[in-house]
Amino acid sequence: MKQSATEQIVEPTAIKVQDVGFSWSNGEPILQSCSLSVPKGEFWMLLGTNGSGKSTLLRLLAGLLTPDSGKIEILSPVGFVFQNPDHQLVMPTVAADVAFGLVAEKLSTVEVRERVREALAAVNLLELERRPIYALSGGQKQRIAIAGALARHCEVLLFDEPTALLDPDTQLELVGQVQRLVKSQGLTALWVTHRLDELNYCDGAFLLEGGRVVERGEPQRLRTRLLQEETQ
Repeated sequence: MKQSATEQIVEPTAIKVQDVGFSWSNGEPILQSCSLSVPKGEFWMLLGTNGSGKSTLLRLLAGLLTPDSGKIEILSPVGFVFQNPDHQLVMPTVAADVAFGLVAEKLSTVEVRERVREALAAVNLLELERRPIYALSGGQKQRIAIAGALARHCEVLLFDEPTALLDPDTQLELVGQVQRLVKSQGLTALWVTHRLDELNYCDGAFLLEGGRVVERGEPQRLRTRLLQEETQ
């Protein structure tokens, strides 16, 4: 059956935010009628200056905060990777930390081991399975945090400036790794950043200003806009 000219192909959406508002308890508004959507299987980035609401929006998506108004729809399970991995790595060794998030699933020991090894292999750290967490570099810690989400078979990955504490080479290595994971495993990712060179790796981007999405679409177009604004 042929599709009529008036019909549109609707892409499946992994993240949908509709007119979301959020204020802190003191009444300070952070998000105001914020809306965006991320297609399933794509890697999008969220840009904006400090105080624009990027991290708050990510925490709303992860369920760490509750919106005052509007609607959020997101595929689950959801994995959240913090800016500082030390805030979420809680076990003494790599394998134990990746397995930690599987406790609620009541899997057998064999199933847990398979999930852990599969996730570590996906982030190219299988050889560090028995390594103590304290002996890892910053980039390795971020990849272990990602492996924890992969082990839980998360559909959506949320990243809150995960390269902020890394050196320049490790920054691009990590974003490239995430891009490959999204494409090879059919995941969806939303990545908060203020580094314009990271836009080379994503499918699309949003620009947040004053708690609203004011621009969205092709990442290089947004990059050009932001560079022009910096020079004005």
